[in-house]
Amino acid sequence: METKRNQHLDELLRSWPFDAQNLSVRIVKGDDGRDVIQMRVDMGILQLETTDRPDGERPEGCSSILEAIRKQELDEVGFVLSDDQCNQVDREFMQFYHRRICWLRLQHYRRAVLDADHTLQLMDAARLHSPDEDWSTTHEQYRPFVWFHRTQAHALSELEDEGAEQAVSAINAGLESIEQIFVEHGAEEHFETDELVVRLRELRESLRREYSVGRTLQERLQEAVESEQYELAARLRDELAKRSMN
Repeated sequence: METKRNQHLDELLRSWPFDAQNLSVRIVKGDDGRDVIQMRVDMGILQLETTDRPDGERPEGCSSILEAIRKQELDEVGFVLSDDQCNQVDREFMQFYHRRICWLRLQHYRRAVLDADHTLQLMDAARLHSPDEDWSTTHEQYRPFVWFHRTQAHALSELEDEGAEQAVSAINAGLESIEQIFVEHGAEEHFETDELVVRLRELRESLRREYSVGRTLQERLQEAVESEQYELAARLRDELAKRSMN
């Protein structure tokens, strides 16, 4: 009689203890040689695919529920998400959150930006086709948080690839996007003291100090426009255009 194969995770969990103080993440090989992400959580291990939907499922035959929604948009303008699609959206939000924080921990910043962009686009699609305003609000309340992660990742990837000034510019761009969210919701008076905003500004100023970054070209351009120095503003725009072409 064939002995039943053990299905417990005892040895795996013992060899990788849970650390409540730190996010423990690693990339390992699957049975077929593909890379997968593993995150140690209390009482278990999460495993995520590195591409497409983190759970590896194909909702409605697509790589993600976002792709499925976009396909349906082409065939049915103004459609409303079904209950099953809403559940899939909820799952996909959470899955991409887990993978996003894994990429940040692994310092794969470009991948974190891509996953943040996916989530923001999914929020847009969910809001557009939502069957219920309260359901939309459960996601929209996290939009500044997703932008916080995206801005962090974008800045750190720019620091690696382009330098500190571009990293500072990435933070400024992210702060502008977050501020716009506060304005859209009539909460602009809370923007300056928001914890995520404060943390991004602290990161920006630490980069300025560590890498001796003064005012960026974009900051100088904004100051020139505000002070009506239009000739200077034109020169700075030309310089920004040249940089973007390189």
